[in-house]
This record gives sequence, C-alpha cells and structure tokens, in this order.
Amino acid sequence: MKKDTHPNYHNIKVEMTDGTVFETRSTWGQEGETLKLDIDPISHPAWIGGGHKMVDRDGRVGRFNKKFEGFLGETKKPVQKNEDGSKSSLGEPKEE
Repeated sequence: MKKDTHPNYHNIKVEMTDGTVFETRSTWGQEGETLKLDIDPISHPAWIGGGHKMVDRDGRVGRFNKKFEGFLGETKKPVQKNEDGSKSSLGEPKEE
C-alpha cells in the first residue's frame, strides 16, 4: 500500500454567516483554522425558500398539458354525490 495517499484530515472551526461557530473534521486548511462561510443554509434562498418563485405561465408545462389534454380520455376525476348530497371526487362515500 502506498504511503501518503490520504489527505491530512484534521479538526477545523466553521463560522456561519450569523456568527455561530462549530467544530468539524475536514481536509480544508490547517489544524485549528477557521473557515468563514459566505453562504450557508441560514442565509441562502435555496434553503430558506425566499425571494424566488417559479411560475410557468403557459410555458413548457402548460404547452405539454395543452398538447396532451384528453389523450387518455377524461382527465378529471369522476365526481359522485354522496347520500347526503355532498360531492366526492374520490368516489367514496363521506364518512362522519
């Protein structure tokens, strides 16, 4: 087996954007150094779900749905009336 094939795996500190610090093991930097993050799950829109909405206004999905509308027959779920007169889209009687 070859010697020195594995990187130096050591303890480092990671500082999040809000200032919190935690310790982990990594091959980054040297023993005891602090990695300061610019983007993390606390501040990035991909994790917090803010600032971006995906809207498909008759784009690819809309064109696909329009093109294949009625392809397999009726695409809407059958609506049945229950004994009490209410409608059920699953075709099952309403339980009380």
